[in-house]
Amino acid sequence: MYVINSDREYKDLGGGTLRKVLAYSDNIMNVELKFEKGAVGAMHKHPHEQIGYIIEGTLVFKEEGQEDVTLNTGDTYIVAPNVMHGIECLTEVKLLDIFTPMREDFV
Repeated sequence: MYVINSDREYKDLGGGTLRKVLAYSDNIMNVELKFEKGAVGAMHKHPHEQIGYIIEGTLVFKEEGQEDVTLNTGDTYIVAPNVMHGIECLTEVKLLDIFTPMREDFV
């Protein structure tokens, strides 16, 4: 399977956040996200394991029970299932998030 990024469209989630589902199977999914400067990914949790890669920008990553950390272009974060987490964007941000299993709520 392959996906041509330009064939996929962003969904406007409001609050300066756009999401583009790229590819997925029952077991895994990758999603591209864009955030405006100042946008907030509210604290939330889900049963999926998640790895995020910062394609561009700077954000503050927040995770339950951990100190907030500033992450920049090229940095990665991992979120265990059912752990509260969120972000605050210090600049415009573009992310690649990978979930396992796939996020049915995104399709």
